[in-house]
Amino acid sequence: MHGFKPLITVLLTIISIPVFSQSRSLYSFQDLSHLYYKKQKDSLAKAWTCPSVYKERSTQKKYKEIWDDRTSFFTGAIQGDNYIHDTEVYTYVDGIINQIVQANKQLIPVKPMLLIDRSASVNAYAIGNNIIAVNLGLIVFSKSREELSLAIAHEMSHNILTHPENAMKQRAEWLSSDEYQKSLNAVLDSKYERLSRLRKVLENYSFSRSKHQRYHESDADSLAILMLKKSNIAFQASFFLRLDSADNIYHQPLKHPVKNYFTAYNLPFDDSWTKKRTKGLSAKSYNFKDTSTLQDSLKTHPDCVERFNKTRSQSVAGVTPTPIPAQLQDKANKMIIWNMYSNMSLTPCLYRIFLEKDKGNTDEWYDFMISNIISGIYYSDRELRRFNAIGVVQKEYISKDYYELQTMLEQIPREQLEQYCKIFQNAGFWKSLPSGEKALKNLMFTLALDPDLSEKNKAKAAKEFTAGNANSMYYEFARIFEE
Repeated sequence: MHGFKPLITVLLTIISIPVFSQSRSLYSFQDLSHLYYKKQKDSLAKAWTCPSVYKERSTQKKYKEIWDDRTSFFTGAIQGDNYIHDTEVYTYVDGIINQIVQANKQLIPVKPMLLIDRSASVNAYAIGNNIIAVNLGLIVFSKSREELSLAIAHEMSHNILTHPENAMKQRAEWLSSDEYQKSLNAVLDSKYERLSRLRKVLENYSFSRSKHQRYHESDADSLAILMLKKSNIAFQASFFLRLDSADNIYHQPLKHPVKNYFTAYNLPFDDSWTKKRTKGLSAKSYNFKDTSTLQDSLKTHPDCVERFNKTRSQSVAGVTPTPIPAQLQDKANKMIIWNMYSNMSLTPCLYRIFLEKDKGNTDEWYDFMISNIISGIYYSDRELRRFNAIGVVQKEYISKDYYELQTMLEQIPREQLEQYCKIFQNAGFWKSLPSGEKALKNLMFTLALDPDLSEKNKAKAAKEFTAGNANSMYYEFARIFEE
């Protein structure tokens, strides 16, 4: 939870969910923000006129640059489909906002505009101008409605206290000051570490969904707790500790050896694929510190411990948490997985699915996605881009299991990838999947297994898909090849 910039960037999914059949697409292509919020984007771009605040021209000019940068960030995020308007998820989150607004009308005379961010990051953020965004990752991570409400109330507090606007003013004043110019000149005149020093001077200049900027957190916490109390929503300070100690999802170990997740589909597997080859001649075991059980709280988020200590006395005792509907969290998790796949972030996407398998989830949609991932890797290999599709991460930041999976996807021979694709194309789970998934299967066959690698052939297959699936969420992926 953070003002304009996200505070927590963990991806941990911990909620167990029951299995249910996926009978339709998770959302419609028309629910993506570039279409759903087109009118709002155009009107906001015109309405967000920078106010005249400073008499000094240099400060006012810098303030306008920062103001316009925020506008460009937000409208660009809408156009880039960073947001999704899924009715089920939106309605649930909006219900929390309604409850808080109704109980705090003096503080919130106008209901905030809500956007659902497709990011897997466990976060929500205040944009200013009475707009907040809630990430899918936060919805999946939250154990209860009360935890999610705290995150939302916190961001609403940032807007009420005008923290985003104040931060822009502070940056404008700093960047137009003599002190800043002296600091910049000192860096430019130095001989060593110029880049790192320059980054420090320019810190917090531009807007982003992923960059940390901690300011006024205590004030926002205090106001959020007051608003929750008026709204009859129980506050539990322990949520700060959960945020603080929530490891990256890729630190989490698998319940079974990586090999088992492939042999379950009767896929051949060579143990040597999971071990880095030395000089291209032999397989060699690797040894490194397993980070799967380490917490990063005291290293990266000490403020959460402080926030817990400051607010623990205000926690409501004997609360029975209100669970977030399991089906809604499952849907949010699937939207995260599909978004990661669309961005060709394939190893983390596959690892998330294996973690779902560990929960006993037998929904065929996940089998469908494993097939897509394998086809995507083989397609990328044919295009000589396998390394990019895998998205290699340094082993210090991932669990031993993730590293083995990553290594396996790097080193599995092309002919074996081709065999994997063919086996998945003929798997039994396709029989129970809806028409949209089956239609995408045909497109993936063309991309991965068709001997004709021409752009014309890919475009033809994509057009065949989009012609009959204009409302499908998979249209987003297909149109890349259609265009």
